[in-house]
Amino acid sequence: MKENLIKKKSFEFAVLSIKAYKKIIEQKEFIVSKQFVRSATSIGANVQEADAGISKKDFIAKMSIASKEARETLYWIQLLKETELVNFNFEELKQKCEEIVRILTSIVKTSQLNIKH
Repeated sequence: MKENLIKKKSFEFAVLSIKAYKKIIEQKEFIVSKQFVRSATSIGANVQEADAGISKKDFIAKMSIASKEARETLYWIQLLKETELVNFNFEELKQKCEEIVRILTSIVKTSQLNIKH
């Protein structure tokens, strides 16, 4: 069986995000970091739900939500980085999240095209 790239990457990103969250809250930042970890872990949860979609439209809807969550996660990463609320290097998280956004965008666009044909 072929490995599902977006499932793998979104799960790995969630694990990395949880580990980052643990380090961030050690520095007593609880508000923005909670928003970050919620959206970061929601990406993979929506990808999992999409995989079990009952129709192609359901699949597209869940993947679209995952894409939106990934974009929201980028916002929280940027906010944490720019405000310097914590001492943490967000570059790896940012790069991995940007990659996930690109993959999800491609999946949604391709799926939408396929449903029209």
